[in-house]
Amino acid sequence: MQFRQQALAKLQSPEELDLPVRFARPQGWLVLSVTVVVMAAASVWAVTGSVASTVSAPAVLTHGEGSYILQSPAAGQVTAVLAKEGERLPAGSPVLKVRTAQGDALVRTVAAGRITALAATIGQIISTGANVAAVEKVADADDPLYATVYVPAENAASIPSGAAVDLTVQTVPSQEYGVLRGHVKSVDRAAQSAQAIAAFLGDSQLGEQFTADGRPVAVLVRLDRSSATKSGYRWSSADGPPFALTSMTMATGSIRLADQRPVDWLLP
Repeated sequence: MQFRQQALAKLQSPEELDLPVRFARPQGWLVLSVTVVVMAAASVWAVTGSVASTVSAPAVLTHGEGSYILQSPAAGQVTAVLAKEGERLPAGSPVLKVRTAQGDALVRTVAAGRITALAATIGQIISTGANVAAVEKVADADDPLYATVYVPAENAASIPSGAAVDLTVQTVPSQEYGVLRGHVKSVDRAAQSAQAIAAFLGDSQLGEQFTADGRPVAVLVRLDRSSATKSGYRWSSADGPPFALTSMTMATGSIRLADQRPVDWLLP
């Protein structure tokens, strides 16, 4: 009863009605302001910003048309090797002489190019269709190099034409000379089999290596040219390596994928 009388008395004569009401301390207003600014910035970024990502995959420096494997049209014994590794030959040039039951036969290049490997030696017995040489399709020493990057098939659709590519070349110390610069020229529509890769590169081992985890997609990269470097191509360092690049050099390519809007993956 006493408590009830005190409550009624307080309601009848409220105290300190003339004092101002303090809703929040200054520190609270500061925290609230910062929170509002951060939320507003995050909202704007979610609508207008983008997230950049890359995919890394093995690559090979080659000339644009690739290579082919030269096969013997006849069975017999190799009596002469008429070409040398590294030699550039026009189409139809003799590479080997083979003694057959019908007489001597010549194994000739199918297209102009450079002999990158010889698999036959004098005295060797070969069968019809045997692989005897790998020939890179390059007619002139000044033909530009390209990089072919074999990316997982699931990433191919996210690679835009003209995307920036950084290539870490095996024969070039990246800590000293940086990475080789390039841009995507084209992306194949179909995944590559081991046989297709071997036919293009002229190397069956690379075909098996690049398809060990599944059939990849070939991405052709145009290397950025530069007259200020010894190699003739642009590097992340000012000068690049003090030597020229050669074809069939292994590398690792890092390709920038198409930018993704953050709102696409923030929203369910």
